Amino acid sequence: MLTKIFCIGFHKTGTTSLAVALKKLGYSVTGPNGVQDLNISQNVFVMAYALVEQYDAFQDNPWPIIYKELDTKYPGSKFILTLRDSKSWIRSQVRHFGVQETPMRKWIYGVGCPKGNEEIYVNRFENHNKEVLAYFKERPSDLLILNLAKGDGWERLCPFLEKEIPNEPFPHANKAEDREKSKSTSVEPQWQESPKI
Repeated sequence: MLTKIFCIGFHKTGTTSLAVALKKLGYSVTGPNGVQDLNISQNVFVMAYALVEQYDAFQDNPWPIIYKELDTKYPGSKFILTLRDSKSWIRSQVRHFGVQETPMRKWIYGVGCPKGNEEIYVNRFENHNKEVLAYFKERPSDLLILNLAKGDGWERLCPFLEKEIPNEPFPHANKAEDREKSKSTSVEPQWQESPKI
């Protein structure tokens, strides 16, 4: 059985590109999951643990929020933290989600939409990244840090997963300018459990 791979970077940090890359490496991938679940805070663990039995890799929400519990329940798993400059990240959040609310974002940030709540979102994003780095500080072999915007790709991902580097460029999926195209071509249906808004 393949080692479970939990991608615990927040959405809009290259999670879709990472999902495509993992699929190319032979992993079955799911996420986002439970985005529209009104009771996500109560249901998240039952949903997550059931999905872990069905897939190899997990990206976008809710996976970053429950990484400690996943680490405890699935020892030997690998974790990938995707990072992005905070200013670029919040601009992408506002452009992509605006004032549209979801139960998932309300659970994560305390408020359901980024527009008008930029400081709250940035604080949550930055604190999450700091907490992950602190949590894995003594276990560097279990955590890979990727910044896809700065050019990280196969050369960092594949050695971490003990995989051969594919003879093709690292995917860049879900770019703002061609998001509509990527919805229909780059992302499998289970990654689109709820529509991108």
